[in-house]
Amino acid sequence: MSATADHAEERTNPADRLGFQPGQVVQELGYDDDAEQELREGIEAVTGQSLVDEDHDDVADAVVLWFRDDDGDLTDALVDATTLIDPGAPVWLLTPKTGRDGYVEPSDIGEAAQTAGLAQTKTISAGKDWAGSRLVTPKAAGRK
Repeated sequence: MSATADHAEERTNPADRLGFQPGQVVQELGYDDDAEQELREGIEAVTGQSLVDEDHDDVADAVVLWFRDDDGDLTDALVDATTLIDPGAPVWLLTPKTGRDGYVEPSDIGEAAQTAGLAQTKTISAGKDWAGSRLVTPKAAGRK
């Protein structure tokens, strides 16, 4: 029964699919009027905290980066997004879906992520007009 309830909740709050947890600090970069408001509100509902912006100068638990094709260099944006998160913390890259203004080719995302030292672990639909790519920094390798 709880599996059905979980699936219903995922449909009502798209932020649940992104894996956020209560109490997490989520930094939002690249916000503009076209950002998916339902997703933003969902993240705040799950974490119980307001999203923090680019002026936040403490470590965040995750980053949400809204990025459109004409926003500049994606690799630079991804490098900037990782400056205040711990190794292994996710960067959710949100880009317009196919056919929408600002669409970013998946090959461009993969190349920029690799160049920025990130690994793509998951891709989801993050709303009506946005796709999400979960990118993570490698965790420090254990030494022998």
